[in-house]
Amino acid sequence: MSSPGSRPVSPAAASQLNLRGAVDLSALRRPAPPASSGVPAAAGGSNGSSQPLRVDATEANFQDLVQLSSQIPVLFLLWSNRSLESSNLLQSLETVVEGFAGKVVLAAADVDAFPQLAQAFQIQAVPTAVAVLKGQPVPLFEGPASDQEIRSLIDELLKVAEANGVTGNIGVGATGAEPPPLPPLHQAAFDAIEAGDYAAAAIAYRQALAEKPADSEAKAGLAQVELMGRLESLTATEAEALRHQAAEEPDNVEMQLSVADLDISGGHIEDAFNRIIAFIGRNFGPGRETARVRLLELFDVVGISDERVAKARQGLARVLF
Repeated sequence: MSSPGSRPVSPAAASQLNLRGAVDLSALRRPAPPASSGVPAAAGGSNGSSQPLRVDATEANFQDLVQLSSQIPVLFLLWSNRSLESSNLLQSLETVVEGFAGKVVLAAADVDAFPQLAQAFQIQAVPTAVAVLKGQPVPLFEGPASDQEIRSLIDELLKVAEANGVTGNIGVGATGAEPPPLPPLHQAAFDAIEAGDYAAAAIAYRQALAEKPADSEAKAGLAQVELMGRLESLTATEAEALRHQAAEEPDNVEMQLSVADLDISGGHIEDAFNRIIAFIGRNFGPGRETARVRLLELFDVVGISDERVAKARQGLARVLF
C-alpha cells in the first residue's frame, strides 16, 4: 500500500483547510467499551514531557480520540510496519508534534493491526495523514513529507481549529469546562448518529427544522445524515460499479448523484459539485430539478461559507440562467 509518488499538500493548499467537506467521523463511532481507552494516559503528560504527544490509535480508543478532537486537533497517521516510509514519517511526526507544545495530538494507527481504521478514513495508501477536528476528518497528505512541510500544515490546521473554537491544550486545560448542552432534538439526532440510526437522526433534525426553520445547524445535520444514510450499506465493489455505470450513462440522474455522494464522502468536493452542475447544464425536466435540489443539500454538507460552495453557486447560476 505504499505510495512513493505521492506528495503532501502544499502550504498554500493547506491554508484552505476546512472542517466541512468530508463525512463526519462521529457517525463512524461505536459505543465506548466499559474500560478506559487509555487516551489521557497516553497523551496527557505535561507540555515539558520528554515523551512525544502520541497515542496508538486502536478500534477501542477511536471513539475517545474523535471526542478529543472537539477540544484539540488529533492528527492521525495511518501507517504500516511493512512500509519504511511509514516508520520514518511516524518518527518525524512525533518530533514535529512535540514542538507544538500540546496544541495537537498524534494518533498512530497501524493499518495492519487495525484495518477498520483504514476503512473508516477511506485511505488508498500508507502512510496517510488525516487530521480530525470536531469529529470531522481533514485530509492532509499521502506519502513522505519533510519536517518543514509538516510544520506548515499543522500551523494552518491550528488556524482552522482556532476559527472553529478548538483551542485546547493537552497539557493545560484540554478537559476544561463542559460545553453547553445541545437542544433536545439536536441531542436526539446526535444519539441516533451514535447508534448508527441515520433515519432516526434525520427525523429529529426535520422536527427541529419544523419548529425553527432558520436552524442552520439542523439543516446541515439533516443533509449530512441523509448523505450517510445513502452511503451506509454501499460496499467498495458496489461503489466502483456505480462509477463505471455513471461514466457510461452521463445523463442518468441517479447514477450521477450517487457518484457525487461518493466524491463528497471522500473529500473530492469540487469533483462532486462539477459533476452535478454539468448534468444540470445538459438536461431539462424533472431530472434537472432533482439534481439542483441535491446540489443545494450537498452545499449544506460542505458548509455554506466554504469557497468551493461559493464557486459552485456561480457555476450553477451560469447553467440555470
